[in-house]
Amino acid sequence: MTDITVPARKPARPHFSSGPCAKPPGYAPEKLATESLGRSHRAKIGKSRLAYCIDLMREVLKLPDTHRIGIVPGSDTGAFEMAMWTMLGARDVTTLAWESFGEGWVTDAVKQLKLEPTVMRADYGQLPDLDKIDWSNDVLFTWNGTTSGVRVPDGEWIPDDREGLSFADSTSAVFAYDIPWDKIDVATFSWQKVLGGEGGHGVLILGPRAVERLETYTPSWPLPKVFRLVSKGKLAEGVFKGETINTPSMLAVEDAIFALEWARSLGGLEGLMARSNANAHALDKIVAERDWLSHLAVDSGIRSKTSVCLSVEGADADFIKKFAAVLEKEDAAYDIAGYRDAPPGLRIWCGATVDTADIEALGPWLDYAYAVTKAAA
Repeated sequence: MTDITVPARKPARPHFSSGPCAKPPGYAPEKLATESLGRSHRAKIGKSRLAYCIDLMREVLKLPDTHRIGIVPGSDTGAFEMAMWTMLGARDVTTLAWESFGEGWVTDAVKQLKLEPTVMRADYGQLPDLDKIDWSNDVLFTWNGTTSGVRVPDGEWIPDDREGLSFADSTSAVFAYDIPWDKIDVATFSWQKVLGGEGGHGVLILGPRAVERLETYTPSWPLPKVFRLVSKGKLAEGVFKGETINTPSMLAVEDAIFALEWARSLGGLEGLMARSNANAHALDKIVAERDWLSHLAVDSGIRSKTSVCLSVEGADADFIKKFAAVLEKEDAAYDIAGYRDAPPGLRIWCGATVDTADIEALGPWLDYAYAVTKAAA
């Protein structure tokens, strides 16, 4: 191991975790607005900051007025399960699973809601045949599979004349892709991904067809208070104007506002996408230059530009654990081991809050960790 050269330059911010993700460049807690802290979220200042956060999300995402935005409890999981519990059961359901979170929605549909969904699966690194989906059903899918590095190519596979609703778990996709909102009836995400925000809160986006479902259908199962979006047969509009169902962390809200204002300073969605694309391109170059490293998603047309999953030649789970530990010990890269349910490999976040220079600096450190781990085997 004494012959292994230690790289001269480290990433300035070695935060490559796929959630919670790197904070925006220049972030510091003391830069957050604090007027709302210690105040009721139902006070004028609390409601105004929540509404401002919603307005910023709409602006940056270019979300049309037809779609509503609500801040809800439980991160992306809470938001997606809220959608499932309140809207599913009105018609047949199709669930798509090509990574662990999509598989989680299958479990919810089958074991918790006792539905009998059509399940379309694909191995990690691949997609099921999207052309075979029956759109008379409600369809659940992840836009960007955080644990597999696989995304849907676009929205063209979702028909305009669909009978069922499209439910898109979009947590690693929003703010990184130009999502066609006319194709999406329900979308969910959390601030902790592309925005680099804090966890604990989810965001629920409803298109007009989803609102219609809520107002015309009552599920057969009981709904917990934190899932209730309808009052007296009508959508609880206050939820989508900053009147949250339960008490939010105003500190997390101010943190999200900081990230959204940073995004706006870049030029909004285009600026965020440009940074993610540049990061993904830089990592592609690193992979192409190393014969021991490859993409789990071989098809670049469905390869994630945010949660990029890599395969290491001959590596098992123990090798990956040691590989990642070498980098963490050197403060060269944090949290890059693949997800526990995924094939053994690396997962490197390339979202907009990461600087391309840090991705570029990571390459030699991957070589170093590979050599050290191989030598110790």
